[in-house]
Amino acid sequence: MKVLIFKLAFRNIIARGLRTWLNVVVLSIAFVTLIWMQGLFDGMNEHVMKAMIQTQLGGGQFWHEAYDPFDPLTIEDARAPLSPSLTELVEAGKATPILITSGAIYPDGRVQTALLKGIDPHQRIVNIPSENLKTDNDDVILGLIGTRMAEHTHLRVGDYVTVRWRDAHGTFDAADVQIVHIMSTTVSAVDAGQIWLPLETLREMLGLPGEATYLILNKTIETVPSADAVWKHRDLDFLLSDLRALVKSKKIGSSIFYTLLLSMALLAIFDTQVLSVFKRRREIGMLMALGMHRLKVINLFTLEGALHGIMALFVGAIYGIPLMWYMVNRGLPLPKTAGDFGIALPSALYSTYSAGLLLWTTLLVLITVTIVSFLPTRRITKLKPTDALRGKMS
Repeated sequence: MKVLIFKLAFRNIIARGLRTWLNVVVLSIAFVTLIWMQGLFDGMNEHVMKAMIQTQLGGGQFWHEAYDPFDPLTIEDARAPLSPSLTELVEAGKATPILITSGAIYPDGRVQTALLKGIDPHQRIVNIPSENLKTDNDDVILGLIGTRMAEHTHLRVGDYVTVRWRDAHGTFDAADVQIVHIMSTTVSAVDAGQIWLPLETLREMLGLPGEATYLILNKTIETVPSADAVWKHRDLDFLLSDLRALVKSKKIGSSIFYTLLLSMALLAIFDTQVLSVFKRRREIGMLMALGMHRLKVINLFTLEGALHGIMALFVGAIYGIPLMWYMVNRGLPLPKTAGDFGIALPSALYSTYSAGLLLWTTLLVLITVTIVSFLPTRRITKLKPTDALRGKMS
């Protein structure tokens, strides 16, 4: 009986012709769009998090109590000598200190504000090419900038730029810095509006021996020292909270689009089921008169609607698999200005499609289609076979 019902349901929806295929195509578009957009956001989130951890965040950080990366007015007060426990981490190669001060540079005679950041040239904690800052010549101050900074200032490798700063005593000073390397990175937080200098050189320039603004921990660190009154621990959950909130808001915004698209497909299937029950009254009455139980008739009509979802999965796979392969291997190209948004966006967005994403999306489509297909068939439970054979609805 189950095989008979399935064959009968499949024959009936195929017999509807264009109406069936229009419903299937629209439903497949909603299905593919849902997976495509979720995979795109998951891929962006994965890339940005990985890039920020490798280049900026490491395995977490210790901040000076006054440090606020979004408030430049706190930078001058946010520095202090490292605590003994943090000093041990640095000496063991498990962390690297960063010292920040505000200053100004004069490329081509123009003044431009910039952050001066000191980093240990021998560090291996974050993916910043600080080894280019190594030198045995104390008469030359070496500087490292990113591609965004180089583009805005028109500086090239080998160029000298005048840098002005204010030391710990409030005295302004200036010196020429030679650009020895231009790093290419997707993380604008270590690039835009800043110049990297050797840590000890910057400490000497500011008159702040042994001081730092924050400390970056190694990604593989197992034991994190306790925070104190001066140094506050910031784990990755805290440091990535803004990024996760941004991705979540984008997902919610995009869900409105594919919810409308899916609703249109489900509405079409619902209307089809309502019309089918109304037009096939005599067929329903004949099936019940021949001995088919009401529940079997309901299963038949529900299965006809659910088959739209199954067919949509196969149709969506025909064009969805090549599209997803392209997004995974080629990506969605982004304009050059995408890197100025404040997050580590690459030149192209690559999607990530997990088994969980494919599974829950498939179940969502099948379950919603089945429910929508079942709702119009509830009238069959109240239909009398004699009235149905005469074309009437009870």
